[in-house]
Amino acid sequence: MDKPGFIKYKKKDPPLKKVKKRIKNHNEFQSLLSDKELRCQSDRCMDCGTPFCHSSCPLGNMIPEFNSAVSNNKWKEAYEILISTNNFPEFTGRICPAPCEHSCVLGINQDPVSIENIEKQVIEKAFIKGYVNPNNISNKLDKKIAVVGSGPAGLACADELNKKGYQVTVYEKDEELGGLLRFGIPDFKLDKKIIDRRVELLDKEGIIFKTNKCLGKDLSLERLDSKYDAVILCIGSSIPRDLIIEGRELDGIHYAMDFLSMQNRINSNIPTNIKINAKDKNVVVLGGGDTGSDCIGTSNRHGAKSITQLELLPRPPKERDESMIWPLFANTFKTSSSQEEGCDRAWGVMAKEFIGNGTIEYVKTEDISWDSDKKTFYPIKNSEKLIPCDLLLIAIGYEKPNLSFDNEFSIDTFPDGRIHANEKNFLTSRKNFFSCGDSRRGQSLVVWAIKEGRDCAKSVDKYIKKKQLT
Repeated sequence: MDKPGFIKYKKKDPPLKKVKKRIKNHNEFQSLLSDKELRCQSDRCMDCGTPFCHSSCPLGNMIPEFNSAVSNNKWKEAYEILISTNNFPEFTGRICPAPCEHSCVLGINQDPVSIENIEKQVIEKAFIKGYVNPNNISNKLDKKIAVVGSGPAGLACADELNKKGYQVTVYEKDEELGGLLRFGIPDFKLDKKIIDRRVELLDKEGIIFKTNKCLGKDLSLERLDSKYDAVILCIGSSIPRDLIIEGRELDGIHYAMDFLSMQNRINSNIPTNIKINAKDKNVVVLGGGDTGSDCIGTSNRHGAKSITQLELLPRPPKERDESMIWPLFANTFKTSSSQEEGCDRAWGVMAKEFIGNGTIEYVKTEDISWDSDKKTFYPIKNSEKLIPCDLLLIAIGYEKPNLSFDNEFSIDTFPDGRIHANEKNFLTSRKNFFSCGDSRRGQSLVVWAIKEGRDCAKSVDKYIKKKQLT
């Protein structure tokens, strides 16, 4: 009997371009494995009786099933299994933190199955082989639905409702579609042609897209209510968290998303009024998450003199500890591709003051100790330092959706500013209005946004059908 794949093969990641080459542009730099190599990686799947990877994926992707199809060289079958639960595997296959891999049974004592990359290559192979084509929506209904926001939640919701026969119009406040996929995720992680390719398909399937339509400015709740049988608000969580300390008013301090969206606009030849350049500057990034990492990658491509990333929490352990027992998500020490390109990283550090004469010159920091029981920080005496800084980027997350309308927003919100929508049916306090994605859930992952969009579409469908019966 031949050895099973998880014993026979070791994990193999797709090759990356060398750092010196890839930081010369903003292009994607991860190559694809050969078909044979990918089949070997899929063969590592243990086809567990209880697939924890499946249950840890918000979308419930049928991972063992599409792994089996790839292993048997059945690419169309793998594609059909994948899209049965995930509208946009080309997005999640590039930018998902892959909670499924953290719950892979093989990952208990070996490297987990490379699920995210397999997903990416299945969908790319499907496009190459011509499996991905517009669906012919023949059962068109007379019910009209508006989706406000074209991020992953809005696009997933629109896609599902369109497939059910509804007449769907998607409104987007920016010049191009995609939300933070378009203007937040750097091109070197998600080439914007990938978004265009999917939007073109949705357009051919009958979804109407209208750009430069901002809720509260170009669109009113009353106008939407009068034109549509249901309205879904998927406007994201776009108000960034700020850090109010002495020196905050100095020039050279910017929100991460202003910096990242500016660069994406430049790459796509879309006008921008923001001018932030990291070339030959000492850059300090506040925040140790993915957005902070994206700032590092972009600063390196600008030609920054130095980059320092500061994180409040202590440095994570290299392996799982008692606080993250398998199959929980393992918050272990990792180095992103952007961090690999060059930066200094500091943990357990808090910015105490920004110093400069009109423009920032230094960040005064203080080491802190984290009390995990009391969930609070304590300063460490005599630990202050000065870090040279010509450009400071704040990447500490987002607070809430932007609901700063001229008129009062006539839908209930949570105390933290999120739109108050029922967790089960996504209904807001206003009749015929729903909300899903980050504007309801709060800042989260793309995979969760797609999940919310799909679930919200089901609720809208039930809601309209129920109204027809009454």
